[in-house]
Amino acid sequence: MHPLRSASPLIVYLDFKSPYAYLAKDPSWQLEADFGIEIDWRPLTLNIPSFLGSAKVNEAGKVVENDRTPRQWQGVRYAYVDAKRYARLKDIQIYGPRKIWDSSLAAIGMLWTRADRAVLRAYMDLVYERFWKRLLDIEDPNVVANAVEEAGGDRQGFLDYATGEGRRAHDALQAQLHPAGLFGVPSFVLEGELFFGREHLPAVRWILGGRRGPAPDIAYDNFS
Repeated sequence: MHPLRSASPLIVYLDFKSPYAYLAKDPSWQLEADFGIEIDWRPLTLNIPSFLGSAKVNEAGKVVENDRTPRQWQGVRYAYVDAKRYARLKDIQIYGPRKIWDSSLAAIGMLWTRADRAVLRAYMDLVYERFWKRLLDIEDPNVVANAVEEAGGDRQGFLDYATGEGRRAHDALQAQLHPAGLFGVPSFVLEGELFFGREHLPAVRWILGGRRGPAPDIAYDNFS
């Protein structure tokens, strides 16, 4: 895969451990339906400790491990306040994770299910919803394999893929993303141009629609 090129008119990069990517999932699928396209869905597995530090909390919500600065904590706390605020508009439940998860295995599941659009969508819906309700361990191969199977995919095929070709494909893609300018999720690549953030969905829709009418402002849903 070339990070900025695809046979599809739109590439969408997501990470299962990003609440903002979760909020962009359904509107992005709606673009497929509205414009009759097939999005090239790809994983971008964030290395959160590299820029926001890491922490772990227990079931009571008490921090038991922490190497974040006060500034990093401030950014993380605001990010979850913001994400939850928009999630409530869509009746989506988001519970803050108790640790920084390695989402690469779930990302490999995305690569494995891409061959069947119905399976891919069911897998993404299932993993996002359960992970953000703290009901799914995305680091456990059997748990992720069960999710693949429940979505209609090949469980054993995924397990074999995840330890070989899938891991190599995932890691090779991730190594290309930062040098190509991709750094966060959700990211949209359209006509070779990168748009980072859910707030660019109106612009992506406008471009896919042939740029008819005035260009949209950059804005989230309002709260009125």
